Amino acid sequence: MDDDLVRRAILPMLDEQHVGLTTYDAKDPDTAYPPMRALRPPAGAPNVLVVLLDDVGFGASTAFGGPCATPTAERLAADGVRLNRFHTTALCAPTRQALLTGRNHHSVGMGAITEMATAAPGNNSVRPKDKAPIAETLKLNGYSTAQFGKCHEVPAWQVTPVGPFDQWPTGSGFEYFYGFVGGEANQYYPGLYEGTTPVEPPRTPEEGYTLTEDLADRAITWVRQQKALMPDKPFFMYFAPGATHAPHHVPEEWSDRYRGRFDEGWDVLRERTVARQKELGVLPADAELTARHDEIPAWDDMPDELKPVLARQMEIYAGFLEQTDHEVGRLVDAIADLGVLDDTLVFYIIGDNGASAEGTVNGAFNEMTTLNGMPGIESVEFLLSKIDDFGTPAAYNHYSVGWAHAMCAPYQWTKQVASHWGGTRNGTIVHWPRSVTDRGAVRSQFHHVIDIAPTILEAAGLPAPAVVNGVQQAPFEGVSMLGTLRAADAPETHTVQYFEMMGNRGIYHQGWTAVTKHKTPWTVDKPPAFDDDVWELYAPDDWTQAHDLAAEQPERLAHLQRLWLIEAVKYGVLPMDDRLAERINPDIAGRPQVIQGDTQLLFPGMRVSEWCILNMKNKSHSVTAAIDVPENGAAGVIVTQGGSVGGWTLYVHEGLLKYCYNFFGIQYFITASEQPLAPGPQQVRMEFAYDGGGLALGGDVTLYVDGAPVGSGRVEHTEPMGFSADEACDVGSDSGSPASPDYGPTGNAFTGRIDWVQLSIGQDSHDHLIRPEDRLRLAMGKQ
Repeated sequence: MDDDLVRRAILPMLDEQHVGLTTYDAKDPDTAYPPMRALRPPAGAPNVLVVLLDDVGFGASTAFGGPCATPTAERLAADGVRLNRFHTTALCAPTRQALLTGRNHHSVGMGAITEMATAAPGNNSVRPKDKAPIAETLKLNGYSTAQFGKCHEVPAWQVTPVGPFDQWPTGSGFEYFYGFVGGEANQYYPGLYEGTTPVEPPRTPEEGYTLTEDLADRAITWVRQQKALMPDKPFFMYFAPGATHAPHHVPEEWSDRYRGRFDEGWDVLRERTVARQKELGVLPADAELTARHDEIPAWDDMPDELKPVLARQMEIYAGFLEQTDHEVGRLVDAIADLGVLDDTLVFYIIGDNGASAEGTVNGAFNEMTTLNGMPGIESVEFLLSKIDDFGTPAAYNHYSVGWAHAMCAPYQWTKQVASHWGGTRNGTIVHWPRSVTDRGAVRSQFHHVIDIAPTILEAAGLPAPAVVNGVQQAPFEGVSMLGTLRAADAPETHTVQYFEMMGNRGIYHQGWTAVTKHKTPWTVDKPPAFDDDVWELYAPDDWTQAHDLAAEQPERLAHLQRLWLIEAVKYGVLPMDDRLAERINPDIAGRPQVIQGDTQLLFPGMRVSEWCILNMKNKSHSVTAAIDVPENGAAGVIVTQGGSVGGWTLYVHEGLLKYCYNFFGIQYFITASEQPLAPGPQQVRMEFAYDGGGLALGGDVTLYVDGAPVGSGRVEHTEPMGFSADEACDVGSDSGSPASPDYGPTGNAFTGRIDWVQLSIGQDSHDHLIRPEDRLRLAMGKQ
């Protein structure tokens, strides 16, 4: 190994020391020092662009035979290679942390999503210091680094304005970050951060705003600046837009392209997709379409009156994926315009897991009704009445389980099911014309998302670091894919890989797979004991896992089951954890929590996520604020939580103190003071007397000014679990979408002064009314 590579094994690289003649006068002709050099990677190191889409099944994009147009993916594939046996972990945050570190998801503490972290090392959501992210390694070797879009790797208790920020993108090797932190985002009203600072979107949806376009704009600006100012410095960009995760939001110009295209239903769609996949060569000619499981209804068994809504759900989704691919294309075009696309190693990973089946059998207009365990309030009649609003800012929609299964064609199951390829096999395209010259080819060697980081380092001519920031590093657990990319007949190097998610588990070894499905994502049935799970066995020539050989080859199955256990022990999978309420409750799970006690004090300008706010649901509570009303009166939001799809807000409108409870955007319960607020300093207060005796019930509202009652009203029913995935609690304004119809998404800041706001629940708690399965549903929907 040459001296430069030796130096790069310890990061940051040690300072070079000059030993030689020291002159007294710099003008002395013997004065000589080696010139200072800007830190750069080895010559020939490429730029790197990693694109990671969200919740896209193998059978969704046209690049892999699906119905959703992805011309950018097809264009990159024509000049690059398609990987048709590339795998993820079956869930969002685990896939992302595995990609960014080159290690298995349990090895980096991400056995599930951050909101379900436990004290067990494989599930604590805390990235170990001896497994530095690839962005940190590249930055310390002279790359410019930036992340755009979704970040779901921050431990839930650290998503606060006070950090700590060491596991945020800018603490993980990315010099710049613009995006959101969490499992999903409203595409029209996202909760955005620049670095670690909350920021507002630059436009409103009425002005044409969508999140993915915004992210692409920012990414284009960043890469242009990099190449304008330092053209010799390569960049590493991680573009993870959060699309096509629910809510499925897209302007009608995209969804209307698919009008009538899905009227024949998901069963016909699966068959057509498989035929196209065989024509493309991403599926062998003898591969079989797997059977639809009983938990997934047939299209013909769905109510006829619901089918127009179901078809519209899929039209919305297809338009959403096409728009997302279009924005990726704008970014790729910008890189091409800079003249560096051929020198850029592009990974286009079409999905961080299989398609999402979290929309339940009928799908949802507002997925928060489902995540709150209240899908029944969206009747067929209601869904039909909202058919024209799907995909718009008025909706928070998700498609049906049947469409999710079709998007994973030809495989069994969906997202969360790590046992089968429907949950873990994602079409991936690699484009690097300077080095990967077999253009338009398909590669069928087995690979996994943990192979991305070692591939980047080999492409850049960089060693895997031995020490990063003073910590000795554990080895990568993935392998480089460069051999695969350069030669169709390259031997398979990723020969063994375990899978596990919520008890669903599997093992791949030299073509054979042994798998067992432990849980079905959209049901809340209690799973069996782990030892009672039924294992299946599939042969190397069974591409789609269509023929179970467990009964015919029990010895081989036993061998693979033992191998799974060995790998599970090696990488921190044990103890497996399929608990429900226990993992959501931080006291039981053993993770830190921000809020303790029964009161919380907030101050003007704060924007805090729902996970970091006192839980006032299903119990009596109060909201008190010290304000100062100017002589000409006041208007605007004092404090709010949630947004247009559900939440509450205390505000002043037309001089009156008002409280609005927004029930899923379906009903608004508004209480107002009888008289306008007088000028001057005063305390305003809202007391909510919960009915009790059940979940999601109503309550009586009383408004006070300086302790005197000034208005009363009634909320007939409430949301039991969560208002949204990314709407915040704001003091002094309502960021994101508006929680009350009395004001809009902008111009709603309080025009007086706010000194403080206090939330209180006293001693009235009805937490025992919340079922464990409801808690789980809410958490799993936020990934």
